[in-house]
This record gives sequence, structure tokens and C-alpha cells, in this order.
Amino acid sequence: MNQILAVQNLSKTYQSGEKSLTVLSDINFEINPGSSCAIIGPSGSGKTTLLGLCAGLDEAGTGSVTLDGKQLEKLSEDERAAVRNASVGFIFQSFNLLPTLTALENVMVPLELLGKKHVKPIAIDLLQKVGLGDRMDHYASQLSGGEQQRVSIARAFANQPKILFADEPTGNLDQETGETIEALIFNLNKELGTTLVLVTHDHDLAKRTDRILQLKGGKLIKDSANLTSQEA
Repeated sequence: MNQILAVQNLSKTYQSGEKSLTVLSDINFEINPGSSCAIIGPSGSGKTTLLGLCAGLDEAGTGSVTLDGKQLEKLSEDERAAVRNASVGFIFQSFNLLPTLTALENVMVPLELLGKKHVKPIAIDLLQKVGLGDRMDHYASQLSGGEQQRVSIARAFANQPKILFADEPTGNLDQETGETIEALIFNLNKELGTTLVLVTHDHDLAKRTDRILQLKGGKLIKDSANLTSQEA
């Protein structure tokens, strides 16, 4: 089976003046299409950095990331953006909706940027799937946090991504709303056959995935796929 995501010997170091800070060190894993995976670990362990590298939002220091058959470090910034547009969906903790657009317009935007035609029916269908059929003409400021995250979920699935990256998708929501959002993500993911990679501090949410990668100090110390710990 061809992996949708393959990470090999991945490291990332940031320079600050004469000091260097290594946030990821020699990370290796592969993810099969249609599976779900959680990345967990304490604050500062490198979770969000790893997600950004896997999604092609940032460049690795050493090692390689292959996303949907494309080796990202060999691509220009524009080429990486093209891979993201074609293959990737994002859900962020902070929703990242465009405030001057309605819920419907927010979902239509990524489709229009891809040059797709007849995007309105697609956006309407997705908003109905996430339970916002009666809120499509509302602006972001008129929606609750949970409703805004529903819009961002619909937007993330709009381009029929092969892989969905979610960074603390329930982090800004109360427990009840968060559980509803979790169910939506997993149900849509299963229905549409998307691969899911999510960063979370919520161990109950992580346990809903097929696999858990645990980071500590920038190193992968446990991978539940093979149930081996690399801790010293």
C-alpha cells in the first residue's frame, strides 16, 4: 500500500542569534490512506511543528516528508502550495474564518481558488452535513464558537482532501460542544474516506484514532501502531 504520508529522519532546528533550538529530532513514521492518527505530547514537545512540516507549511531542517507521493523538500513554495490545495484540508483551533464572508462563502472560497465550477451546491451540501443548513447566510461574528468550527470543518472537506490535518480542533470549545465537533470530524472523515492526522492534548480524543504518536522533547518516544517505546 502506498502511504499518504511518509516522514523519514525528520529534524527541525531554529536559530536565534548564536543559539540554536532543536524542536524535532530524527522523527520516522508512515501513515496509510484512510487511517486516523493522533499526535500527543506536552506543550513544547514539537506537535504543531511536526504537523506544519507534514502539511508542507514549513520546511524541514533535515530529513524528508513525502505527502501524497510528493517529496516536499524538493518542491518550491508554490509547488508545495499546489500540493496542499489539491490534497490537504486543515482545521485549526482558532477557526480562521474570513469575518467579512458568510458561512456559505467561507466554504466556497477554497473551491473557487481551485477554479472549480458550480461550487455553491457543494458548499451547501457540506454545511447541511455539519448541521448548519439554516445558518449559511450568517457571518462568522453571528455564529457561536461551535458553529464557527462546524463551518471550518465543512471548508476543510470542501476540496475533497486526501488527508486532513487538525490542530487542537476542540481546544477553544466547551466539553459538550467539543464532543459534538469530534463526532462530526470522525463521521465525515469515515464517510469521505479521508486520512486524519490530529494534534491534541485530549487523551480521550486521541484514543478514538487508529494510532497515537507520542512526542517528548522533540522525539517520537512511542508509536501505538507497533506498541514499542523508544524511551530510554
